[in-house]
Amino acid sequence: MTTLVLDGAHLADGLPIRIVVDGSQITAITEASSKREMPTGARLLDASGLIASPGFIDLQVNGAAGHDITSDPSAMWEIGEALARHGVTSFLATIVSSPPGVVDAALDAWRTAPAARGAVPIGLHLEGPFLAPSRAGAHNPENLRLPDQEESAGWSRAAGARIVTLAPELPGALDLVKGLSARGVLVAIGHTDADAATGRAAIDAGARYATHLLNAMPKLDGRAPGLAAALLADDRVTIGLIADGIHVAPEMLDTVRRTAGPGRLSLVSDAIAGLDLPPGRVRLGDVDVVVGPEGARLADGRLAGAIAGLDVGLRTLVAATGCERAEAVAAVTSTPATLLGLDDGRGRLEVGGRADITLLTPELDVAATFVAGELAWGADPSRWGG
Repeated sequence: MTTLVLDGAHLADGLPIRIVVDGSQITAITEASSKREMPTGARLLDASGLIASPGFIDLQVNGAAGHDITSDPSAMWEIGEALARHGVTSFLATIVSSPPGVVDAALDAWRTAPAARGAVPIGLHLEGPFLAPSRAGAHNPENLRLPDQEESAGWSRAAGARIVTLAPELPGALDLVKGLSARGVLVAIGHTDADAATGRAAIDAGARYATHLLNAMPKLDGRAPGLAAALLADDRVTIGLIADGIHVAPEMLDTVRRTAGPGRLSLVSDAIAGLDLPPGRVRLGDVDVVVGPEGARLADGRLAGAIAGLDVGLRTLVAATGCERAEAVAAVTSTPATLLGLDDGRGRLEVGGRADITLLTPELDVAATFVAGELAWGADPSRWGG
């Protein structure tokens, strides 16, 4: 087992550090110094000028590089390299509304856990099928149905279901929120026409996440603030947001960020199979999507997921809001890690933690991504001067 030393990178808050990695674990974090004694046999990589970040965690990935996870759940194990080039080291494989049986097949595919290259799926985000028909978005309306305790009986954190997005106004939804929460599933509010009172009732029942706020839900209104305002106002709720420059206007990004406050904003990519592909047609579940200059859209022009990686969201957030880089990095690292209750070091750089590390340029482009101590994407590290 070779010891890896990343020396000279700065944390997002500006502190220069040296990170020592043995196998899949961070074993030391010290002040950067080329004069500090090196572990015997260690490989030194000079990361001067780069920013050291925890590996990114994406809570909503539908697919990438031509693979759609709902159509082929085993594809969740094939898209890791594509996600790693965007700084992602862990993600939730997202299943959109689909016929009965698809979720069970996806949970089975996740449990097979073959050797993965690059980013690792740490569970599933079930976006549907218990969504409001009026807010279906790119979900096939034929696959939407009312909350069903029997259908969802096997959905638990232990089984791999980490997030379930539902519309709380549907009959039986609040009881389902309570049941899922009791099984360790994070319940999210999304694709909904709920009003503020129903949203608050869902939060009281255990919902703790807003799926892509301001999309597929009633808009903010000065006289009737509604659901979005209720979600933003409640400190128990973490706010999911697609910051690809298309789904949410820059001014609204800044408004949401300022209103939510530190530690409550979680950027997601909502990436579909068209990520890293040229313009053309791809699938999202059983729906055709056209990928072009204005994003991913259905034939009628409605948005259908996104084609920008999580790194784009990071850069967009900083550009749109002027926030500090450390705050933006938290929105793709520590905040989603805390939300999911991850306790193995994901989302943080800490001694004893998993060595998921993303190195960024000062412009927040991804220079290299390490997953469990292994280089998953990036230029030949020897070019860094090690």
